[in-house]
Amino acid sequence: MSSPGGLTWEGDDGSSYSLGIQNGTLSAMPSVQDPSVPTVPYMTAQFFETQYTYSFPVTPGRKFVRLHFYPTDYTSSTDHNINFTIPISFFTVSVGSYIFLDNFSALLNAQAMNKNYFIKEFSVNISSNTLNLTFTPSSAKKNAFAFVNGIEIVSTSQIFIRRDSFSQPIMVGMTSTLTIDEHTAFETVKRLNVGGQTVSATDDSGLYREWEDDSVYIYEAAVGVTYPKDPDVTIMYPVTIPEYIAPSVVYGTARSMGPHPLVNLNYNLTWIVTVDTGFHYLVRLHFCEIAYPVTQSNMRVFDIFINNMTAQEGFDVIAYANGTGIGVPVYLDFIVYLPSTNWSQDIWVALHPNISRKPVYNDAELNGLEIFKLNDSSGKLARPIFLSKQQQPRQANIPITKIKNKHVQHFLAIKIGLPCVVLLFLLLAFIALKRWRQEKVILQSYDSSVPLPSNRGHLFSFSEIKTATRDFSESLVIGVGGFGKVYRGEIDGGLTCVAVKRGNRLSNQGVHEFRTEIDMLSKLRHRHLVSLVGYCDEKDEMILVYDFMANGTLRDHLYKTQNPPLTWKQRLEICIGAARGFHYLHTGAKPGIIHRDVKTTNILLDDKWVAKVSDFGLSKVAPELDCTHVSTAVKGSFGYLDPEYFWKQKLTEKSDVYSFGVVLFEVLCGRPALDRSLPEEQVSLANWALHCKQNGMIDQIIDPNLKDDITRYEGMAMSSIVVNGDSVFSDLRNPKGR
Repeated sequence: MSSPGGLTWEGDDGSSYSLGIQNGTLSAMPSVQDPSVPTVPYMTAQFFETQYTYSFPVTPGRKFVRLHFYPTDYTSSTDHNINFTIPISFFTVSVGSYIFLDNFSALLNAQAMNKNYFIKEFSVNISSNTLNLTFTPSSAKKNAFAFVNGIEIVSTSQIFIRRDSFSQPIMVGMTSTLTIDEHTAFETVKRLNVGGQTVSATDDSGLYREWEDDSVYIYEAAVGVTYPKDPDVTIMYPVTIPEYIAPSVVYGTARSMGPHPLVNLNYNLTWIVTVDTGFHYLVRLHFCEIAYPVTQSNMRVFDIFINNMTAQEGFDVIAYANGTGIGVPVYLDFIVYLPSTNWSQDIWVALHPNISRKPVYNDAELNGLEIFKLNDSSGKLARPIFLSKQQQPRQANIPITKIKNKHVQHFLAIKIGLPCVVLLFLLLAFIALKRWRQEKVILQSYDSSVPLPSNRGHLFSFSEIKTATRDFSESLVIGVGGFGKVYRGEIDGGLTCVAVKRGNRLSNQGVHEFRTEIDMLSKLRHRHLVSLVGYCDEKDEMILVYDFMANGTLRDHLYKTQNPPLTWKQRLEICIGAARGFHYLHTGAKPGIIHRDVKTTNILLDDKWVAKVSDFGLSKVAPELDCTHVSTAVKGSFGYLDPEYFWKQKLTEKSDVYSFGVVLFEVLCGRPALDRSLPEEQVSLANWALHCKQNGMIDQIIDPNLKDDITRYEGMAMSSIVVNGDSVFSDLRNPKGR
């Protein structure tokens, strides 16, 4: 069988590579085939009810072992009365003394990553002619089983042992040393093509690795600039660096801080990756000067920091390559240890110009980033997942794994149970919507909406926009979104400050979203909606100009920020304002508008902390009175999406209500809607907050900055906006006398 990437897959009949006679295995196919999931290898799976070992013939040496998982419900390929429900799949995977996965749940892992399917990649050295890969169902979980959709084994040289004088990695923040040798096993945590697009397995240098686009791991809006190698530059690997270390396509793109030296001195170019604690990590940075005029030593010199510790001072890519010039790849290896203070933690990799060496350019650059987890002293590469009863998936308590004819009714109960829970949650959201509408008369006394003439604002020329933003100076960037960068600009001879959103031609949001934004905002005017000043569509540009919001987004003041925390009263007033804005969209505009992308980054704050709803590029006109919904493709942001809309693709005002409920929890708890650094059961704020409310734990997740500002009862009042679905605005408008 061949996959879309061109790899050839060999079928597994359950005995081809079996180590001895083993029972309790069964092949199965997904009960429902998601069209987004590749057919090979994810449309078949092997299930193990007891310990099972594959024995693969190999040559001695280091191997990549890749395990492919698609966690969904499965039906036996030979007996359609036998089904497997994935939530009770917990298992361990090991090779010899190395434990790759421990009490592992593919479902929880996929939910944490917001992916339908995924790959776990490991590297281990094999000293014999066989590689024994063992799957063991969890003994701590009743009727647990193991499964896998695909297994890859790729031979490689000792890519973790260097050939140059730096035979061992640089230790960061540690006085002790750690030797990497043939006995060290690794798990690949992240592999990024910095400054370029995703590199597929078949475009790798023979090892079938995938390199992700790095842009989603850049810290905040300080993204620097990306660029490819100059056409006449050739990537030339030195003798000490084999070509398989990283493909030329990775070294052929880069991200630097930008052309403005003063701006560069005031920030770090930073990447953030979330990892498990309690392990050592190998951080590998790939460098290559690929563009003129940086052709000699001391032209670009910078410092490297990992987790706020100096890892390398005064690094000069060309000097490190022995002054051989442009186009020569080099890489650095660092070891950092993360103690088990929390379940997970971020690794920060930051670059900053080193001015003490007086380089020609105050700049820094990077071409590729890899992070690998090292096995601990017991040979483990993973922490086990231990869930309390309340934290386990609801289906996990079903007493059987294989369901035959006489147990069909139990299986149906599993299939129906979870949707019922979700529908109950949606019903509560519907009650909230109903109450929202009942409050309409009261709210109208607060509204300041007036009709806007049917024009589309001022039509700016491209030269006016360039002047307003100083030719799109990177120093004026105040935000980056799905549409593109947002700049602070000045018009009317510097008398008026505006926000200029310039569409990225490579963005998924294109002409349709651009036109929608203009059409929506030209028809709407309200105190709690951002105002459109004008637009520019000259020279194939898509540029929107808004009133400037001096205090940025609501998200900017909740977490991972240096801004002082908002008070309880401020948060309430902001939520009230945003609620009025969404209420006007739903009931005041004619016809009504469904925003479809409600989140904290789309609630802006002006200089008086007045909330303004923004970003209408995904908005839809609400259904007419004789229609219940709008059928449309799902769009929005993960963590905020209404489950009913996501599953049925039926859009109603309730979808905005659900998303706004997540925003309220975000404001109350001071954490993101999705946080993959937390244990799996806490990743989704909506799910975790509902769990805490149901178990009387809501006070435990309130933002610590509010502990002295509100009582436990008041925190419960805000959470009830979504969970209980009553007193939607009365609790907000009358915060216990504050």
